[in-house]
Amino acid sequence: MKSPVVKRSIVVAGHKTSVSLEEAFWNGMKEISGLRNMTLSELVGEIDSNRQQGNLSSAIRLFVLDYFRTRAMPAAVASEAPRPQA
Repeated sequence: MKSPVVKRSIVVAGHKTSVSLEEAFWNGMKEISGLRNMTLSELVGEIDSNRQQGNLSSAIRLFVLDYFRTRAMPAAVASEAPRPQA
């Protein structure tokens, strides 16, 4: 069985490194970087410079999770809001 984790090389702050992520996280990173008009390398560099601890792959997963969770929150709150009665 093929592993769902994909290892890719990326340049971060002028240094080549490899990052292992599931395809869904790579896709999430591409979406986020596109929305922010930045390259994947720039986004990974931002994540790397802001991480508190742990390895880069974990920091990226947490960043992507937080990004999409935050985007989903307003929709979840709106769907739970009481609706006016007619």
